[in-house]
Formats: sequence, structure tokens, C-alpha cells
Amino acid sequence: MKLKINNILSGTTALAVCLTATMAGASSHREASAITETPKVDGTDFYMFRSYEPGRENYVTLIANYQPIQAPYGGPNYFTMDPDAIYEIHIDNDGDAVEDITFQFDFNNNLANKGNGIELNIGGKNVAIPLRQVGPVTAADPTGNLNEIENYGVKVIRGDRRSGTAQQLTRAGGGTNFVKPLDNVGTKTLPDYAAYSDKFIYDKVTIPGCSAKARVFAGQRAEAFAVNLGPIFDLVNIIPLQGADNAEYPQYNAPDYAYKGVGIQQDRANDDLVGKANVTSLAIEVPISCLTGGDDPVIGAWTTASLPQAMLEDPSPTYEQDAKYGGAWVQQSRLSAPLVNEVVIGLRDKNLFNAAEPTQDSALATYVTNPTLPALLDVLFRDALGAPGNIAPSNFPRNDLVAAFLTGFPGFNQPASVTPSEMMRLNTAVSATPLAQQNVFGVVAEDLAGFPNGRRPADDTVDIALRVVMGALCHPVPLGAELGVPNATEDTASDNVNLGLCAPSDAPVGTLPFTDGAPIKPSELPAAFPYLNTPLPGAQG
Repeated sequence: MKLKINNILSGTTALAVCLTATMAGASSHREASAITETPKVDGTDFYMFRSYEPGRENYVTLIANYQPIQAPYGGPNYFTMDPDAIYEIHIDNDGDAVEDITFQFDFNNNLANKGNGIELNIGGKNVAIPLRQVGPVTAADPTGNLNEIENYGVKVIRGDRRSGTAQQLTRAGGGTNFVKPLDNVGTKTLPDYAAYSDKFIYDKVTIPGCSAKARVFAGQRAEAFAVNLGPIFDLVNIIPLQGADNAEYPQYNAPDYAYKGVGIQQDRANDDLVGKANVTSLAIEVPISCLTGGDDPVIGAWTTASLPQAMLEDPSPTYEQDAKYGGAWVQQSRLSAPLVNEVVIGLRDKNLFNAAEPTQDSALATYVTNPTLPALLDVLFRDALGAPGNIAPSNFPRNDLVAAFLTGFPGFNQPASVTPSEMMRLNTAVSATPLAQQNVFGVVAEDLAGFPNGRRPADDTVDIALRVVMGALCHPVPLGAELGVPNATEDTASDNVNLGLCAPSDAPVGTLPFTDGAPIKPSELPAAFPYLNTPLPGAQG
């Protein structure tokens, strides 16, 4: 498929009137002071991609992750969702920064035994047990030994998220009640977690107004986001350049260059999340035809979580009700391209960003027109690189970042009519790349189905964004043949094209392979819905 890029090559106008991510790739973990008080509604990652499971090429998968850094052994309560909150995925299919379609997840947690919980006869008295389970939980008997069952419903809302037309999604065979599996307590409670949790992947789900069926899953998954989280927030306590090659991660290996000897080698030991933490995923796979609007294949999306405006603490709380809530919904968390709030938004405005809608992003324009992260990296690493002057890009406003993370690229994943706003953009006309052929560097590595054209679980968005923030898009990129540039030929000099967003002289280190040293491989992830691995068990038998 040839996708014209003529508008990029002829340059773009100064679209820096709204907020975007300068480093849009790490999980959103406890990023604002207010969200630390309500971790159950803290959005961590958002994935949106054309489905690459064989036979599902006409679908888009949307995955909204919540509740950061879940310790697998985090009992006895583990990580239920908040029954007082609503969790939402919003779709803008006409580029105006306003939701046209919303998928709303609403949870309801119920104790067994008619709300009394499982009881044991102790000396002639029935006494409630203190645990969430009383025996093994299996695919053959998924609920019999559970002390609490998490149910949820899913609505599709067309138009405004609060005043639009809302309709319930229904399971195959009827019914609007879905069940979330118990978190992976350990192998004694859940001897075959994969078989058990697969029981709660709902196929042939009906979305009112959509002729084809959807799939739905809500439950715990293993973290897929690769990040060297500790050093990043310790004033980037690494030399963030690719070091010695590691044959286990060949996509990261770079040709020899002046700074290779001082950089960091790719190693799983550098990763603070993958293989160490779990997360809760709300996943829905929707036919493309039910998401796009008119003839434009490009959609934008973001996630939110909201709580009622008023809370009154109950002095006599029950298990299922410890406070009374009322009033309008108030947005607590917002996420599309992650790490926006951590390293882009100033400390004083972090709570405001979580509460804002995309149409309000212009209030925070300075954070993208004059981003601070490149300047911080200059302060930290100019001497380490032996650079004679400032290594931060000097093109202001940063139109390269605006195109990458705010509007999409003209002629590729930018809506025909676009209001600049912070959301993930996806051209649904771009064919999915099979898992085995995916490149962790996405579009800049000639894999057009990857980040920032949406985001897949195996896209190394930290490394991509580090390179983009330091000016990679000011230099020629090998996309001429893929994007239909006249006379461009694969694997020749003609394939390298300048996008016209800025000049090479604006970005003195824009060609260097910046990295945090925490790698990921597509082969480490499944090729089927819900696309994230079975969660790590809290204990091994």
C-alpha cells in the first residue's frame, strides 16, 4: 500500500497551538499528586492497533490499562476495579478533538452468599472467611470457590460521553453482564491461570448499531511496557545511548559510532516492569467499519477514568459500600500517548491535565512549543558526549513533535480535518504487520503499522520518543518507498527523505540511537486477543 506524503515533503505550518508529548512512551504511573490518592482509576498505558491475530485483519484492538505497578503477591485484596468509577475509551473519528464514540466500562463487585460472603461453621457459628477464595479456582469451576465476583457492563455511547445515546453491549446468547477473572493469586489457587482467564474472553459481542461482532476482556495481565523506570526519574541516571550489541535483541543493534563505548547495552535486567509487575487491562476489539467516520480511515483515541463529584464517608461502612457518592462525573485520569504528564507537563499543571479534555489542550501550549525535556538532557549529557554546544533541538515551535504526537502526519495518519489535540492517531487503512515481522521502532523503522501510527504492545515507545524528542525527524528517514514518494526505491539513497518539519542543523544529535536500555521483543508477546501475557502469579507451587 502506497500512502502519499506530499504534504509533509512540502512542509507544514506552525501547528503548535496545543499540548503534545515530547516523550510519549513510558507508562503513566502516579504522575500527578491527586491521582496518587486514587490508584484504582490511574490509567497506565493505552494501546490501539489494527489487529494482527490471523483472520482478524478487519478489526482494531483497543486496550486501556489501569492500576500501576501491581505486585503479583499483592494480597489479600489484590486489584479489583473501583465500582464507584467509570472507565472509558473515547474515539474521535472526524478530527475535531471531541469524542464521537465512547466505550464505557462500569464494574460491580459482589460478595458471595447473597452479600454475606462465604462462611464456615466454627463451633456452631457461621463465620465469614477473611480471604477472596476458599479453594482452587479452575476453568471447570470458575466461580464456586470465590468469595467475591467482579461483574461489569460495557456501554457504547455515540456523541457526547455524558449526554449522547448510550446502549449496552450484549454477550453471545444474550445478557449484558460480563465477569472479570480473579487476579493471579498463585498456582495453588489457580493451577492453570491461562485456561481459567480465557473463559472470560467474550467472543461475538453485539455492539448496537454495528453489524459485525466484537470481543471483550477485562482482567489482570502481565506488564508489557519495557522501561528503565528508576534511572529515568533519577535525573536519567544512565548514558542514554545504545552501547555494545546484544545478539538477543538484534533490532536494537546500531552500526559503530563515536559514542558506542559509553552507552548502555540492551538487557532485561534494566527493565523495572516486564517480568516483575502486573496491570489490569480493559480490552475491546471492534470492527474497523464501526469506528471510522465517512471515508476518512484515520481515528484518534484516548482513555479516561471518572468518579462522582461528591463523596461522603460512611461512619458505618460495609464491604461493598464505605462511602456515598453523588453529583456529576469528574475526570480523574486521562491518557493516550503516555508519559505526557510525567515529563512534559509542569508540576503545577499535572492535576489540570488529568482533568482536561482534548479541546482544552491549548491552555498548556507552552509545554510543547518550548519543551523542557531536551534542555534537561542537554544539561545532563552535553559534557558526557563531549559536545561543543547545546545538544537540544533548536527549532521552535517544535513542529516535528506536533506532527508526531498531536496532529498525525499529513497524508498518513492525520485526519482530513484536524484540531490539534493530545490523542493517539491510527490510520486504519494501513495493514497490520504480523507479530513475527514487527519492528519495535515502528514507523521510523519502516513498519508503518507501529508507533506513532497507533501503538502495539511490542513497540518500544520510550526509545522511539527519546529519539524523536532529540530531533530524529529533523534528519532524513528511510520511508520514501513506503510512503509513496516519487522515484524512491527501497534500500537506496532515494529512500531517505526529509519530512520538511525541521532541518538537520536544528538537531545536532538527532541521528544518535538514544535508548533507556530496557528492550522488548515481539516474540515475547502473544499474537492473539487480548495480546498481553498471562499475569505473573503471586506464588509458585
